[in-house]
Amino acid sequence: MAIERTLSIIKPDATARNITGKIIGRLEGAGLRVVAQKRVRWSKERAESFYEVHKDRPFYNDLVQFMTSGPIVVQVLEGEEAVAKNRSVMGATNPEDAAAGTIRADFAENIERNSVHGSDSVENAATEIAFNFEDGEIIG
Repeated sequence: MAIERTLSIIKPDATARNITGKIIGRLEGAGLRVVAQKRVRWSKERAESFYEVHKDRPFYNDLVQFMTSGPIVVQVLEGEEAVAKNRSVMGATNPEDAAAGTIRADFAENIERNSVHGSDSVENAATEIAFNFEDGEIIG
């Protein structure tokens, strides 16, 4: 198995409910190691840039508004098959479809306020990590 890095975001709905530690515990419990982490609040421009791939989708404006509504925790996770493992621990985007015991099944409020984001491929992980962190901020 390959050691990979992936981006994880704990979204504003989760930071507002003070469950970041519970979420990080789930990620670490699955064998993922936090090698970079910071709590930030994105500007509208930063959120628009991050989610630019979705700009023609009907949910884009609501997503940008939500992601700028409060602080988020961005982190780089490292481990074997980190992208797939993180996505498995998160669960399906829609919490109604998420498997029991996943982050979204246990903590998401709805499909929009679903507590976490994770990269969907190794290639996107590299792009998303570079968007959020400088090399010196990642301590492996």
